[in-house]
Amino acid sequence: MTGRLMLLDTASLYFRAYFGVPDSVKAPDGTPVNAVRGLLDFIDRLVKDHRPGQLVACMDADWRPQWRVDLIPTYKAHRVAEEHADAPDEEEVPDTLSPQVPVIEAVLDAVGIARVGVAGYEADDVIGTFTGRAAGPVDIVTGDRDLYQLVDDGREIRVLYPVKGVGTLQLTDEAALREKYGVDGRGYADLALLRGDPSDGLPGVPGIGEKTAAKLLAEFGDLAGIMAAVDDPRARLTPSQRKRLTEARPYVAVAPKVVRVADDVPLPDVDTALPRTPRDPAGLEALAARWGLGGSLQRLLTTLAE
Repeated sequence: MTGRLMLLDTASLYFRAYFGVPDSVKAPDGTPVNAVRGLLDFIDRLVKDHRPGQLVACMDADWRPQWRVDLIPTYKAHRVAEEHADAPDEEEVPDTLSPQVPVIEAVLDAVGIARVGVAGYEADDVIGTFTGRAAGPVDIVTGDRDLYQLVDDGREIRVLYPVKGVGTLQLTDEAALREKYGVDGRGYADLALLRGDPSDGLPGVPGIGEKTAAKLLAEFGDLAGIMAAVDDPRARLTPSQRKRLTEARPYVAVAPKVVRVADDVPLPDVDTALPRTPRDPAGLEALAARWGLGGSLQRLLTTLAE
């Protein structure tokens, strides 16, 4: 397969579509379809502007995997709407968004855009595994900064971060990361681990903010180097830094597996080529009529056919 691979953090994008497109955009029966149509418009613009040869809509088969919760129980705990003993916990999602997700999935399948979610893993992990296996350049489209850890200039892996819709994308390469955070892609996961992330329920190391984390990484290279310095009385750490890092050892021991995206997800065998014509024309026509997808779908189909 040739051409740039584009990986969509699909939930991140349809959340943005939901909040960016008025809920007055509805199906003939009055059901809101703002997230559906907004996502189709996003994909149309992305394909038109960036012309990938391959496209995968990566999904959250499990938005809060138990193996991450076992390591850090607070992981995304504040976003749980309902707990289940024998199934993934339900995420708190706006009432009018949840019914649109199955429609999004059905439309993507009928169009023929590869859609991949794997039980026990988040979309980030699917993206990380596709990226690791890619033979050519990769564009990751996400509103989640966690995926900055995959940026690699040497392999032409970059993140396209929507600033406003997808008409304004922040192209994030290693130069952009170094300018804003003082680290490269490989260093970003360590920075995030040390700094913490309240939106994901990651406590971080108390007293070690983003700037201090960046300075420590510049001084000692990586997380392992920092923790080795804690045990070295000659290392240039302040007493308070040494104390905080010592006390945070239990967190630091387990956090890397939680923060770093997996690169060993058992991906299904899928055709990632950008579709030129719909996979299921009749099914797509029925979906378009049922949900009033109108110009959003037609624009995407026209772009794909070009």
